[in-house]
Amino acid sequence: MDLFEKLQHDRGPLGKHSNIAHGYFAFPKLEGDIAPHMKFRGKDVLNWSLNNYIGLANHPEVRKADAEGSADFGLAYPMGARMMSGNSNLIEEFESQLSSFMGKEDAMVLNFGYQGIMSIIDALLDRHDIVIYDSESHACIIDGMRMHIGKRLVFPHNDIDNLKMQLERANKMIDPTKGSILVITEGVFGMAGDMGKLKEIVELKKQYSFRLLIDDAHGFGTMGKTGAGAAEEQGVQDEVDIYFSTFAKSMASVGAFVASKENIIQYLRYNTRSQIFAKTLPMAFVVGNMKRLELLRTQPQLRENLWKVVRALQKGLKEKGFNIGNTESPVTPVYLSGTESEAAQMIIDLRENYGIFCSIVIYPVVPKGVMMLRLIPTAEHTIADVDRTIIAFAEVAEKLKQGVYSKSLTNISI
Repeated sequence: MDLFEKLQHDRGPLGKHSNIAHGYFAFPKLEGDIAPHMKFRGKDVLNWSLNNYIGLANHPEVRKADAEGSADFGLAYPMGARMMSGNSNLIEEFESQLSSFMGKEDAMVLNFGYQGIMSIIDALLDRHDIVIYDSESHACIIDGMRMHIGKRLVFPHNDIDNLKMQLERANKMIDPTKGSILVITEGVFGMAGDMGKLKEIVELKKQYSFRLLIDDAHGFGTMGKTGAGAAEEQGVQDEVDIYFSTFAKSMASVGAFVASKENIIQYLRYNTRSQIFAKTLPMAFVVGNMKRLELLRTQPQLRENLWKVVRALQKGLKEKGFNIGNTESPVTPVYLSGTESEAAQMIIDLRENYGIFCSIVIYPVVPKGVMMLRLIPTAEHTIADVDRTIIAFAEVAEKLKQGVYSKSLTNISI
């Protein structure tokens, strides 16, 4: 079969819905300044779908730093991969600030988060090593697993007893003279909002020899006394061997970083292929990200405002009888029962008639018959936004219960 013919025949689990989803359920276009209130298809909507957790996207000091960084350096400098021609004093200063904030010996700035952690996993492991990972790890970690040519073991989500079993298996399988064990989990799981059981995992180090890598994209800036993330929240910052996070969530920017012992970061600088063979993060982003880190560190009221909104939203939803799972973070899932068609009709109703924009998650991400509305509160939302949303959710949940969404609500062109 011709390659293009094959791709047209099998468009993938998401692509098969593209003829009805594109531009509305998938690849929607939100317009206006990044904020709780934006426009969708020309209509004002209350937006719960952006990871601008502490409101830095349009913070005046951030906008000023971004503009000055672009004016001073443009978007090209430094030109080239960092190892060859793309290093700078400012990048190294930023790395020093990150490592100090995280309480680690050193840090490395990455050009992108997704490819960064994939390449880190690839750099850390060889064919003699065994990696053990949480079953609900993000796609970037799963793709990193695909690159690992050694053995891979998986434990059910946050199941510490099963992780212990996998560690026992790994220790029996591994050649101690050649191989090592790496455990990977997340600080905050971005879909359900619960934290990885970091405290329990590091406790297993007393029995087993392994290193721990966490992806804390949703925990960095939102969790912990200083905002240093889920490990700080759980009191095990020092026991996390390799800490990774992206700038795309709380920092509302581009790029990522990894922090660890100095010799490990130096190893990664010389072995992480996505950084060695790709252009470095442009200086304008470095300058802007340094300002974002400064604000994250020095203005705790931003995180406090976020949590006021989070607590109000999650408390209000639970009081109305909604199932929000086991979230321990700002990520707020709302679980309902219904078909894919009912989920689509509900989202149309929320957006067109209530002016509320949130993401919907259906099978295969969640089990068949389950739909999940995913809300991302930010420091810029208000209690009035929360109240409006809870009222709307209560009304659409009642419509779902009464079977209203089992028939088409609208002939809107999507």
